[in-house]
Amino acid sequence: MNFEFDNNSDQLDSQWYAVYVKYKCEKLVANLLTRKGIKAYVPLKTVFRIKGKQKRRVLLPLISSYVFVKISKNEYVTVLETNKVLNFVKFANSLISIPEREIDILKRVVGDIQLNVLAHPTQINKGDKVRIVSGSLAGLNGELKDIRGNQQVLIELHHIGYNLLITTKKEMVAPVSLLE
Repeated sequence: MNFEFDNNSDQLDSQWYAVYVKYKCEKLVANLLTRKGIKAYVPLKTVFRIKGKQKRRVLLPLISSYVFVKISKNEYVTVLETNKVLNFVKFANSLISIPEREIDILKRVVGDIQLNVLAHPTQINKGDKVRIVSGSLAGLNGELKDIRGNQQVLIELHHIGYNLLITTKKEMVAPVSLLE
């Protein structure tokens, strides 16, 4: 196998990594890895589906075909040998560890049920760096991408190669420059 880890941690140091899995197999792979003693996480969002007159709740992955694993270097092969695992997510042939705080952000995003509103009369514009100031996502920074009736805050999680576009009420964000 031709790969390099992005840090010089020892064999027993556990880090988060993203694993690319077969389409629609995220929950299955997470269960298989957990049975092997590997800490696995799939951020799931709640979606309501209507079939006929019935409305049912379905949990779908926030990021399709990704499972996050917290492993040490010596568990790398164990993950790859798991059924339906295709490969680790790599950049320039190197495994990139994901900081714990970014996994925490994913957990906060999918665990958010209701956001509280805090009014901020300050003017904000497209391109401004903003911070969510209330609710379970409070403290997250992003860039304001668009203002419609609501505003969309883009939170970039560079280590997993995805951006999350979060729509929230205008009153829930404030310019970062005001808060520092």
